[in-house]
Amino acid sequence: MRKRYVVELTDEQRERCRELVGSGFAHARSIRHAQVLLQADASPGGPGRTDQAIAEALGVTTVTVAQVRKTMVTEGVEAALSHYRGPQREYHWKLDGHQEAHLLALAQSAPPEGHRRWSLRLLADRMVELEYVDALSYQTVRSVLKRGRCSPGAACAG
Repeated sequence: MRKRYVVELTDEQRERCRELVGSGFAHARSIRHAQVLLQADASPGGPGRTDQAIAEALGVTTVTVAQVRKTMVTEGVEAALSHYRGPQREYHWKLDGHQEAHLLALAQSAPPEGHRRWSLRLLADRMVELEYVDALSYQTVRSVLKRGRCSPGAACAG
């Protein structure tokens, strides 16, 4: 059966893969992918081995070999060598520094009447009551207090 994604490395790409394999200072997955590409190279002078032979030689599955070949052909050599190709995550903080400071100050203040101490939910509700935010999850309060090394009703660490 003919391969759908045939890897044909240019001289520069082949050299990049060889440098990565020889350096020893890269993520293991990147090195393994470079080895797969070098073995799958079907250009003149390249070994052009089968997926099964590559998988056995390198200790990976044929699915891994096929995926690396597909990524190389569709997205390029750098994408195929990348050790992690997941989405670039962006974390948007619910609170800015000013709001966090108010939350930390509130957590260290006396708890409301009828309560021995602040709970995360009480802090979240009070921040909304004081109109610092429109809505606030107790989990956001937890993460802010954790980053500030605080606990409700106790002083923050340094």
